[in-house]
Amino acid sequence: MAWLGAYRGEWNIMTSFKKTGAIILALASGVAFSDVQPAHAGTLLDFLFPKRQRSQQQVIDQSTLPGVTKVSTGKDKIGAAGAAAGGFAGLDGDPDPLPRVKAPSYYTYRAEPMRPVVLSKAADPVVTSAVTNAPAAPAAADASTDQRRFLADTKVRATDPVAKAVEAWYGQDKPLLWVTGRQISDRARSVLTALSRADAVGLDPADYRVSVPPLNYDSADLAARDRALMQFELELSVKALTYAQDAVRGRIDPNKLSGYHDFKRKDVNLGGMLQLISMSPDAGAYLVSRNPSNPQFTALKAELERLRAEESGEGDAVRINLTGLLKPGQSNPELANIVAGIRKRGSEALLAAHAATLNTYQNTPDYSPELVALVEGYQKEVGLKPDGVIGQATVSRLVGVSSESKIDKLVVALEQLRWLPKDLGSRYVFVNQPAFTASYANDGKEQLSMRVVVGGRNTQTYFFNDEIETVELHPYWGVPGSIIVNEMMPKLRQDPSYLDRLGYEVTYNGQRVSSSDIAYSDVSKIGVRQPPGSDNALGELKILFPNTHSIYMHDTPQKSFFKKDMRALSHGCIRLAEPRVMAAAVLGTTVDDIGKQLAKSGNRALSVPSKVPVYVSYFTAWPDKDGVIKYYDDVYGRDAYTEKAFDVTSKARGA
Repeated sequence: MAWLGAYRGEWNIMTSFKKTGAIILALASGVAFSDVQPAHAGTLLDFLFPKRQRSQQQVIDQSTLPGVTKVSTGKDKIGAAGAAAGGFAGLDGDPDPLPRVKAPSYYTYRAEPMRPVVLSKAADPVVTSAVTNAPAAPAAADASTDQRRFLADTKVRATDPVAKAVEAWYGQDKPLLWVTGRQISDRARSVLTALSRADAVGLDPADYRVSVPPLNYDSADLAARDRALMQFELELSVKALTYAQDAVRGRIDPNKLSGYHDFKRKDVNLGGMLQLISMSPDAGAYLVSRNPSNPQFTALKAELERLRAEESGEGDAVRINLTGLLKPGQSNPELANIVAGIRKRGSEALLAAHAATLNTYQNTPDYSPELVALVEGYQKEVGLKPDGVIGQATVSRLVGVSSESKIDKLVVALEQLRWLPKDLGSRYVFVNQPAFTASYANDGKEQLSMRVVVGGRNTQTYFFNDEIETVELHPYWGVPGSIIVNEMMPKLRQDPSYLDRLGYEVTYNGQRVSSSDIAYSDVSKIGVRQPPGSDNALGELKILFPNTHSIYMHDTPQKSFFKKDMRALSHGCIRLAEPRVMAAAVLGTTVDDIGKQLAKSGNRALSVPSKVPVYVSYFTAWPDKDGVIKYYDDVYGRDAYTEKAFDVTSKARGA
């Protein structure tokens, strides 16, 4: 059963299998199993490979299953060889193609549309209806009383939420926010400064740029001056609100990036923000305060500032031209560069522990035992397998990431952090897919961290957050439809008793049946699961946080996977290297207690006393427990999609 090692628990069949639609062999782990009863409507193979009729109607209409590639209909007959093998055969006797369940896709990002801000009915503090065609006010007139009549002539575009907030503000009896007399106000200067420094928090200053009227103006043409000031007034209101909204929830909608992103986008009270801006003694500081203030955001922001302050990253460069592997006892001229890289990248503790080796090394190519110990120490420090074998993973860590690439990763990370709650909480579990780690924090501090296996490139783990509710001991594995359709169906075609032989339990309408003798008249009544045991794909326990993607954390019999440096190997769920340790943490008990619970036979569910937030995240730049930023490979290529969305958004805004 080695093939089970490639399966993860309940991998999602995209969002394609809807609750009200047809479901292929879906199974909730709590489905009731009873004694075997006779089937009445065919076999499992009939369900999986329905016989073709001369009409265009199939037993199962694949078009009702989004994500399943539709097979041909209507004109095929089952040939003797195909029928004997339990599969379709066309007129030429060849088996028909099997359906496939497709994984979620990445999208072409579309920015939020812009529209004109319409202020045809904007009021001024004295006249409650707009005046659009009145002559220019004389120089002696009160500018604040007269300028608002030019608001209706402004040409400013914004997203609909921002436009509505601005229209509501200026449609009421509200004072101007950014203009005093015929000059811009101190409040405006404060906000302009904040907008110009948007890059300090990972935003793009070009998105918030405003044309500022010159200080000097022609006193003989006050109407032109007032028109320019009202254009500035409206533009700055739009840009200030746009910044505030971006600071809170991010520039882009993550759910438009791919089917793997799943977030409820935050609501931002833009109308209330204009009121607070008008009351704030420092409007610029107020806008900046809309950004997250958690320790992770603060650490990422500080690292971004540090990197941008550096004149060049070339002084930090390490060059290693190693092809293949360098093993203990071998020789390679690149060894000198490898040692130089460890001098530059290794921690002070590592360098101190191997000071004698480093001080006596003479740039020789021989990979001696002393140097092996040095390399093993570095590998362990950066989370690699400490075997002393120098391959591309070790070289990649030593070469590091260029300053430019690091800045790009930080900007993406700051954006993504805005998708999560502003405060991660004092107690939570954090899974970072590019780092292949899961950590547990209590009182806001990391208490433990462990290696994990996450989804492969074709079966990616989602990016979302939820709450841990249950730890299930000796779990059943409810085989997800994606694995049934994509991986088991080809085997069932050759061997109808395949599931029976491997010990799987098959039900129809809650009743146990053989895999070669099952009714298919109502597919929602069919279930397949693997009983608890040493071969169970979920191991001895799983940690549940109910979500629409059927993703959870679990044990696995495939322990060797945790020794690999690249651990994007599952069908989407999160395999834990130390499941008992994580279970004890979320249950608020000890590992010994978990062991005693597992010593009892039978499937049982333990409720978590207080739900624990869990962040199934994707950050290629993230602070460790000491606040030091670590950088990781973009295993799914998601950063590139986020960066493209930045460009699309800026273009839509006219930046």
